[in-house]
Amino acid sequence: MAVKLISNYSKRLGLPGYSSHQFSVSVETEVHDVTDVAGESARLYESLQKAVDEQMRHTGFVPPDGYGMNGNGNGRANGNGHREGPQRDSPITEKQLDLINTIVRENNANKAEVENLCVELFGGGVRTLDRTQASSFIDELFIKYPRRKATGRRFERQPARV
Repeated sequence: MAVKLISNYSKRLGLPGYSSHQFSVSVETEVHDVTDVAGESARLYESLQKAVDEQMRHTGFVPPDGYGMNGNGNGRANGNGHREGPQRDSPITEKQLDLINTIVRENNANKAEVENLCVELFGGGVRTLDRTQASSFIDELFIKYPRRKATGRRFERQPARV
């Protein structure tokens, strides 16, 4: 009696700019000697791992540090079919600025540290953020400064809807 053996090996490499490369190989074979399933499985694993590792050496495009961190990353085609740079979302709203200031004030946070965090994450200060970036930054602030149960807050961030 033949036994069907299906094996898969996959690997993902993290790259700069929140990028990654992934490669996967799958194979299906029949094993006629049931007592050799463990040996055949080990042979397949080693073979698939070697094949994937060999292919992963050729990563292709690797983005430089900070790639995709400014703007929304959408390059749009113009009327001539050429790609334009990233389209910037609308600027940060007063309401978002007020919320960021409230989080800083209620947590006695160092304004310089908050500004530096913004520069580190988005490449610019709080007032340079667009609406999407500001929303992400507010989420980061809520993670850094979790809600205090004893005193409570006037606001609570709801998770983003997809």
